[in-house]
Amino acid sequence: MSRPRTPTAPRTPVVLALLTAALLASAVAGLALGPVRIAPGQVLDIMLGGPGQRTGAFASIVWDVRMPRVLLGAVVGAGLAVAGTVLQALVRNQLADPFLLGASSGASLGAVLVIVFGAGAGAAGALGGIGALGVPAAAFAGSMGALVAVYAMARRGATMTTGRLILAGVAVQYILSALTSLVLVLAAHPDQIRSVLFWTLGGLGGARWDELALPAAALLVGTALLTALARPLDLLLAGEEGARTLGLDTGRFRAAVFVLTSLVIGVLVACSGAIGFVGLMVPHAARMVVGAGHRALLPVAALGGAVFLTLADLVARTAAAPEEIPVGVVTALAGGPFFLWMLRRSTRVEGVAG
Repeated sequence: MSRPRTPTAPRTPVVLALLTAALLASAVAGLALGPVRIAPGQVLDIMLGGPGQRTGAFASIVWDVRMPRVLLGAVVGAGLAVAGTVLQALVRNQLADPFLLGASSGASLGAVLVIVFGAGAGAAGALGGIGALGVPAAAFAGSMGALVAVYAMARRGATMTTGRLILAGVAVQYILSALTSLVLVLAAHPDQIRSVLFWTLGGLGGARWDELALPAAALLVGTALLTALARPLDLLLAGEEGARTLGLDTGRFRAAVFVLTSLVIGVLVACSGAIGFVGLMVPHAARMVVGAGHRALLPVAALGGAVFLTLADLVARTAAAPEEIPVGVVTALAGGPFFLWMLRRSTRVEGVAG
């Protein structure tokens, strides 16, 4: 009997190299295209040239406007893809992602509550006066609170089924989305309303250099820790009983990884708003290329997520120029058909059977 076909080890470095090249190409495209078009060669001269190349209107557009946006898109895309990969392993369901389990909705609600009720009565910028860590802290609290609620609702005694987890996540997501809409109705100032819409639809237009350090640190530290946990994540693929037999305390491990994942999601959503489907599509595509082993899967998913969101943001700001489409709309238009394709491709339905 022939063994199932699995990707060979040498394939992963090749995939990583190709994704790195794709990320560099998409970044150059993101820096070159927009209301003001700059030739790719000139973009490279500005990026790689000496101080004399970093002055003038084009240099200012590249370094001050587009570069922070491209970098934030790459960081957020990579982080959401990694988080989605890990959540899918924790619940053993490839249809799980930060949105489906309520994490992104919880982070958005936490951030919106601080924006509307914590920014003071004046209409001056909805983010002003809150403090650099106020919105990320609220987003993290909302993300972790949503995940804890979903996790608690899905448990039945000492066990937890993936079907109950998915259903609980959908229910919590709807509740949190409704609360966010209620906050939008209660928002007193137009600036606050615009900010709330940013959180519900996602966007990278407000990226600034001084706001990149926190999401980048969350991505690097979170990905490093989760990659170090690749073996126990692989053990979960053997099932609850199989993982316990192999020595993994599944309850404590799931709780710890849920907290870590919610921290990463909360920080990222605090910087980009709620961007859906990245954590669903990219892990599945990466798994088809390099297999289910998380030591290879996580870095491939990270690079794939960075490429995908960088390109999605490029489409968002050029497809209807001079108007800008929220990037969450673009990812949803790509992710919705992909989600339906996955449902048709699945050989068994776990959503109701649990």
